[in-house]
Amino acid sequence: MAVQNFRPTSPGRRGAIGHSFDEITTDRPYKPLTERLQKHAGRNNQGKITVRHRGGGHKRLYRVIDWKRTKTGIPARVETVEYDPNRTARIALVCYEDGIRRYILAPVGLRVGDLLRNGPGSEIRPGNAMPLSAMPIGTVIHNIELHPGRGGQIVRAAGTSAQLMAKDAGFATVRLPSGELRKVHVTCTACIGQLGNVDHKNVKLGKAGRSRWLGRRPSVRGSAMNPTDHPHGGGEGKAPVGGHPKTPWGKPALGLRTRRRKASDRLIISRPRDRRRR
Repeated sequence: MAVQNFRPTSPGRRGAIGHSFDEITTDRPYKPLTERLQKHAGRNNQGKITVRHRGGGHKRLYRVIDWKRTKTGIPARVETVEYDPNRTARIALVCYEDGIRRYILAPVGLRVGDLLRNGPGSEIRPGNAMPLSAMPIGTVIHNIELHPGRGGQIVRAAGTSAQLMAKDAGFATVRLPSGELRKVHVTCTACIGQLGNVDHKNVKLGKAGRSRWLGRRPSVRGSAMNPTDHPHGGGEGKAPVGGHPKTPWGKPALGLRTRRRKASDRLIISRPRDRRRR
């Protein structure tokens, strides 16, 4: 799962670094597990733009991922490792002994032909899924549930992993990729191993066109605008921002804490920001 440089046949190609796709075994998805993906271009159900700089992009089919891994006690064999345009991690098509096929996130080291299992009696090997209560301390995990039976919600991006640090009083302490220590109920399910496509962070798009293929529209600097359009605008020549950076609507853009109080805050033991203050 490496990256590759390209021959400098153009300025965009010279600066680009792309995936090598060495681990991909097929270029066609399993059709029964695909759905039509509706584009929204950053707009809500009222048609208003709620996320800026979104639009266009290449047409995609959505691959239905098995986040819950509920088929316990039935071994599954890995049939293919595939590229998924909807996420940074690779996915794998597994076929259970009863003939049912599912897509899962592919961890590092997963190969075609490997046998996977779900449930408490599974081995500690990449790709298997089981409750946190059945895992030894120190296990590297991904695709972690926050509520039992809801399916994996966190640690799903390429190259990420969490670590099981402790278990006590019905809760497991998990260290997340951000460094946050968080309690998760021991009946929640997680998958073993670090997610694949580790070198995704080293990819360089190289040209504006590749951003447009991904559905990312251009972003104009506020300092290049007029004062009526942005708080950073105006001035003769290249003027500094002046004061604290702000959003186009005059709200503080750096350092302002926007997280609302949640009932689950009591499960967070420490955050990276809290440790930096010490």
